[in-house]
Amino acid sequence: MTTAVELGKFSIGVGDRFAHQAKAQLRACVLAAQAGVDAIPVWNKSNREHNIIGSEPSSTRAAADAAVKALGWTKPYFCDADHINLTTADRFLSSCDFYTIDVADAIGKPASATSIDTFARQHASLAGKLQLENVSEPIEITPEMLRSTAAKFLFAVQDAGKVYRKIEAAKGKGNFIAEVSMDETDAAQTPAELLIILAAIADEGIPVQTIAPKFTGRFNKGVDYVGDAGQFRREIHLDVAAIAWAVRRFGLPKNLKLSIHSGSDKFSIYAAIHEATRQSGVHLKTAGTTWLEEIIGLAEAGGDGLALAKEIYAEAYAHRDELCGPYATVIDIDPAQLPSPSAAAGWTAQQFTSALRHDPRSPAYNSSFRQLLHVGFKVAAKMGRRYLDLLDANEAVIAKSVTENLFDRHIAPVFLGKPAPSAILEHAETK
Repeated sequence: MTTAVELGKFSIGVGDRFAHQAKAQLRACVLAAQAGVDAIPVWNKSNREHNIIGSEPSSTRAAADAAVKALGWTKPYFCDADHINLTTADRFLSSCDFYTIDVADAIGKPASATSIDTFARQHASLAGKLQLENVSEPIEITPEMLRSTAAKFLFAVQDAGKVYRKIEAAKGKGNFIAEVSMDETDAAQTPAELLIILAAIADEGIPVQTIAPKFTGRFNKGVDYVGDAGQFRREIHLDVAAIAWAVRRFGLPKNLKLSIHSGSDKFSIYAAIHEATRQSGVHLKTAGTTWLEEIIGLAEAGGDGLALAKEIYAEAYAHRDELCGPYATVIDIDPAQLPSPSAAAGWTAQQFTSALRHDPRSPAYNSSFRQLLHVGFKVAAKMGRRYLDLLDANEAVIAKSVTENLFDRHIAPVFLGKPAPSAILEHAETK
């Protein structure tokens, strides 16, 4: 399969809840180019997030376009209709050129017996031991596994095909990036299952450029990976090899690569991601880490900014069950570790930011505090102009936090494989 619009080897999904940080986010990609790597920005915002904030996809597009114009960015950039399905796709058709087709809810629903039989017959040659390039461990697929995997995933892939064709009818073939996402489900997909899923995607005629499986371990929002880092390293190497094999075997786009969702702040596995994907490329989705940098920037500014940050925390604390419910599978908050709002109200700016900023070396860092604020953007949304006006008033300090967080903590270790060069960071401070 060939595509007219191509994503590029390395790309980074950047969430911007309130459409105020696009320029600061893009500046991190400018710094990446100066450091020797093209990091293609993809501004992603889901239907759920638009509903919570009361925004429309057109606002994401407008912010991205304005940032590109302001910084003179000449490389590709995209706006992602994040986690869409048949019922939500229409809202994004006019503003987006990247579509994350989410099939997690359809996994496990049975396809017709006829389609399962046909799939198993057409791909019977997959049964056996497959030796993939650059990995010593073969992938073994039995005839029984081929059928059981088809029974579990074929309906979901067929559903993705329906969504893809809906988008194609509106946008035209080759005019957008297609991703298939199955990360927001209970069980991780094995590399063997991923290979079978890719066969089904090829059968559906979806020119998928990124695929987001669920990995083993927990990818909680805004905090480090929880799980066996060694197992993840083994798994991602096998996944990359399985994708390369599937591209050759099934004629999928040559630039097909892994998409790692909830990828922000997964410091303990960034070396493994870089090692496995430095040749194939990777799409890293960072999402809400920028929203947290807004809160950090407001707190650092002191005065009204710090007072508002404390107020947002107090409201999030009071409504934590409501805020955490939609994100229950991707957060792990210990209520006993949450400071009381009255205690937090007495904190200095440094105490607040030290608890919130993701620095595992700091004894003040509080992952439960960070995760609660991560899902607490609804509180800020209800504040309306009061919150947005403070973002405008403190743009310089917030932008600095956003740029350095995205470049230093994410782009540098994942795409460059090393800490950010000090000269580049100095540039970030003075730009």
